[in-house]
Amino acid sequence: MDNLQTTETEPVQSFEGMGATCYPEGVYYRVWAPNAEGVSVIGSFNDWKEDANPLSPEENGHWGALIENSKEGDEYKFLLKTPSGVLHRNDPYALKVTNSAGNCVVYNQASFDWQNVSFQIPSWHELVIYELHVGTFHVKEAGQVGTLYTAIEKLPYLKDMGFNAVELMPCSEFPGSRSWGYNPASPFAIESDYGGPDGLKAFVKAAHEAGIAVILDVVYNHFGPSDLDIWQFDGWHENDGGGIYFYNDWRAETPWGSTRPDYGRGEVRQYIHDNAMMWLRDYRVDGLRMDMVPYIRNVKADGNPGNDIPEGISLMQWINKDIRENCPNCLTIAEDMHSLDFITDSVEDGGLGYGSQWDARFVHSVREAIITANDQDRNMEDVVEAITHRYNEDSFQRIIYTESHDEVANGQARVAEEIANGDVNNWYSKKRAALGVALVLTSPGIPMVFQGQPLLEDKWFSDSDPIDWSRLEKFSGFATLHRDMIHMRRNWFGVTKGLQGQHVQIIRADKDKKVIVMHRWSEGGPKDSVVVVLNFSIETFHDYKVGFPRAGKWNLRFNSDNEQYDPEFSHLGVFDIETMDGEFDSLPVHATLQIPPYSVLVFSQED
Repeated sequence: MDNLQTTETEPVQSFEGMGATCYPEGVYYRVWAPNAEGVSVIGSFNDWKEDANPLSPEENGHWGALIENSKEGDEYKFLLKTPSGVLHRNDPYALKVTNSAGNCVVYNQASFDWQNVSFQIPSWHELVIYELHVGTFHVKEAGQVGTLYTAIEKLPYLKDMGFNAVELMPCSEFPGSRSWGYNPASPFAIESDYGGPDGLKAFVKAAHEAGIAVILDVVYNHFGPSDLDIWQFDGWHENDGGGIYFYNDWRAETPWGSTRPDYGRGEVRQYIHDNAMMWLRDYRVDGLRMDMVPYIRNVKADGNPGNDIPEGISLMQWINKDIRENCPNCLTIAEDMHSLDFITDSVEDGGLGYGSQWDARFVHSVREAIITANDQDRNMEDVVEAITHRYNEDSFQRIIYTESHDEVANGQARVAEEIANGDVNNWYSKKRAALGVALVLTSPGIPMVFQGQPLLEDKWFSDSDPIDWSRLEKFSGFATLHRDMIHMRRNWFGVTKGLQGQHVQIIRADKDKKVIVMHRWSEGGPKDSVVVVLNFSIETFHDYKVGFPRAGKWNLRFNSDNEQYDPEFSHLGVFDIETMDGEFDSLPVHATLQIPPYSVLVFSQED
């Protein structure tokens, strides 16, 4: 009797996983279709014959079977017999597809050779992130799209610049060959035009070999809306809704179509949870950035409690808690943009449990300050708030930046373009764009730079306008400015540790002269304490008296006005300083500075 029972339950017990899972015995196919009357798998292994390989009903609306003559590389679909008719569907868990409107391809996660590359993401206070769109990052031939393999060729550039993390805009399969990626058609598959699943693994492996962490954008606030086979997957739906994977009432509505997943349905929760964990486990990515979290926790993203989605909140908490427990160094980032402590507070304390969040307060205030044409209109109070704001008393619970894919599109442009429309190679645009990046790299937080920013890219971001790498030579000085700032931020030379610290003190916020002076430190003292001077005006100040936190010589570590960065820069203020006795700005000593226009000066001490 025991043997009989073991035989009857063996397929369920022995063959785990959803979709098509490779085993020595063959491929086990499993799909959730609770409203189907019968399911079979059709594919290249059975000449697409409808009844050759029926699946057996399992628990909770699942269907499964081991197909012994199926193997990696086979193309397949599920055929569902339903009250609505016979439906041909791609596998919701497909790991590889021929294209978004094509067939699924059996893929074995274990087949990639990682060659024991050992890597651990740097501590969050050490991170400098580069946001990258695979399709436009490195395009080798006109009319083509960039791939994960062509992106690998630029990793030496990123390493030389000092970036130690890249954030990939979404790489899940989407319709066509060009997209930002926020319209996932097959969430578990890697975009075929980018290089498929092996392409992402090859990129992660190469990045890790270069000492660079990989953070992946994922989209859970909606799916599709086009080329979406999970729409009305097994025929059932209500109110013209999306069926078993989606809400079928007013909660389905999002700005991107009525395709919000049903966060309250166990199988859908598992689907999204499985997706998040897969990237960390099977692709070895070091973190996830989740797109537009407000639409996961609230139907309208308006903060109205009547529109809250409690099950969306609990799903994010479950995912973040599991990631923290199973992959404690991995970083989860929320794009929420509502500046709430709740987003990055721990799950135990009732928060969503994200490690960090894109900081709307920083980017909006700083962009406004550097884009504004007239000096007298710059709001220094807003800039101070941008520098000092933090979540849950932790400076690294926020990602700070002046450019991202959102901020340089949708009616907005690159910072330099906003300053000097049509002429980014302009003294004003270069000076103030650099000032903005300097603020990103000297303020408390995890700094992020968008692709092309160090090349003084113009216009705005578009998925059909690739990065022009010839600008690296044309604006080599501007790129060097970014590299020097990043190296300083990462304390490469052991004299600016304070830039990686939690602490900031605003020594001076001069509303009239538009100057901000801040003290940054980790533990404090020589080679740690850093004084950052930012001039948001066109004026050159020759005798600017300001308090300093410690007596002695302060070495100039960085001056954005240095002529090596651009021949138009004035090369003023390039010298070390000695403090003088006498209290000033409530500090024990002071110094007199020469401050160039629209510039940043960074000082620290040797001893």
